[in-house]
Amino acid sequence: MKISDIIKNSKGTYPSLEIVPPVNGITRDELLTSIKPFMEFSPRYINVTCHRDEVEFHPLPDGTFSRHIVKKRVSEVAVCAAIKSAYDIEVVPHIICGGATADQIEGELHDLKFLGINNVLALRGDSILGEKRFTPTAGGYAHANELVEGIRKFETKNGGDFCVGVGAYPEKHFEAANIETDIENLKKKVDAGADYIITQMFFDNQVFYDFEKRCREAGITVPILPGLKPLSTKKQIEVLPEAFSLDIPKELTDEVKKAGDDKEKVYTIGMEWCAQQCKDLIKHGVPAVHFYTMGKAKNIVGILKECF
Repeated sequence: MKISDIIKNSKGTYPSLEIVPPVNGITRDELLTSIKPFMEFSPRYINVTCHRDEVEFHPLPDGTFSRHIVKKRVSEVAVCAAIKSAYDIEVVPHIICGGATADQIEGELHDLKFLGINNVLALRGDSILGEKRFTPTAGGYAHANELVEGIRKFETKNGGDFCVGVGAYPEKHFEAANIETDIENLKKKVDAGADYIITQMFFDNQVFYDFEKRCREAGITVPILPGLKPLSTKKQIEVLPEAFSLDIPKELTDEVKKAGDDKEKVYTIGMEWCAQQCKDLIKHGVPAVHFYTMGKAKNIVGILKECF
């Protein structure tokens, strides 16, 4: 079933999940065991992230270096196939512009069509390590709206019927000059054929409500699904703002700092804060709450027990 149909037909707020493909060497059974705790809460679908191949430089006898492309994780397509074969749940592989040509992405779409997977999340993707700004692959796409257009062209040429989601930043993508420009870019993705939007994590629900209002005023009418991640370590109050260009409310950072080196207390604070966010979002009637699990089940399971 398409995510757009799930959204349309759901009578209340439902949970969805996002997982990271395991590193090479993890078995299929280990992967399935890691997500099994979520299944009792009937998440409507699982998103599987896509990671660019990494570059390593190996020293040569003459003092120069050879460049090697290294794939350290199982592909999102393989992970989706494993989940789909084991559980009665929809899967949403991420497709990114970075590191692939348009022809390579078309090949992946053929694989997804073959597997009966008709939901994708289209993203530009991050820069490679050491690169300040995103550089598109020669013969590839520079922006997510181009990727969405490419997926729609694939359907015209090869058949298939994909539901395409896209990402958004309630607090503005760090490369955008301002929130207005960022929303204009988001509208380009929707106008190119995106069916719905999932946001990056945020820790203040008012940020999401204000963002949604701005989007509606800009003419964006597709569903906007909030994304949440519970804070789990003290270090994250420094790391997350830097990595994802977001704010963490002072009330939350003060609570974490008061907890000091009590890791379990920090973990509980983060889980309780996220649960309250989730309850408030449900109260406001959002179609779904999307959880970034980062490969961890305990805190997400606790929040699902409390909220769904």
